[in-house]
Amino acid sequence: MDGSQRRLATALIVDDHPLFCDALSMTLRAVAGIEGIETADRLETALARLEISPLPDVVVLDLNLPDVNGLDGLIRLRATAGDVPVVVVSSLADNRVIGAALRAGAVGFVPKHSRREVFKAAFDAIRAGEGFVPEGFVPQADPNAPASQREEAISRLSLLTRQQAKILQLICEGMLNKQIAYELTIAETTVKAHVTAIMRKLGVQSRTQAVLIAQEASFDRLMPENG
Repeated sequence: MDGSQRRLATALIVDDHPLFCDALSMTLRAVAGIEGIETADRLETALARLEISPLPDVVVLDLNLPDVNGLDGLIRLRATAGDVPVVVVSSLADNRVIGAALRAGAVGFVPKHSRREVFKAAFDAIRAGEGFVPEGFVPQADPNAPASQREEAISRLSLLTRQQAKILQLICEGMLNKQIAYELTIAETTVKAHVTAIMRKLGVQSRTQAVLIAQEASFDRLMPENG
């Protein structure tokens, strides 16, 4: 940033709990001066909203949504949101989850149970063009150390376009190209071209390997004790 303040007048909250959306909306109005607030209860709704102008000034994302698993939602949202900053607000405030969210492109992470002062500090930082992590966050590793398998997976998944990420999600659900074509109302040859591009970006030779990389970014891998 050049010292100027980032405009934060509108926000899109992506969360499937209406009561939390209401509470967060009140908090953002009170502590961050954000007046124009829209909500989306699932990722697909949020992605569709981000295709329409004007874009919100900030997106506030819960990682736990009905139609996505783990960091997939954040990765796909970042691919669509362009320069719009994405702040993760989640009850999964584990060091590994926070670190992975930041590597996947979030500008900040606020635990859901945080007090208003923490939300104020987070949005003040984002308005100033800075990132925000909660007090007590300890990065998992030396930033100069080689990327772990999970970090490498997140980095590769972030290269996918929105359509490619959607197709990979359907592959993970066990769909064949013909079924994916029907689901997305596109030609099967188009699906095949996308699958080829997905495998090239992920650096794999098979659909099974692509699924394994997608699973590296899931909550199951981030928080194995919750399995």
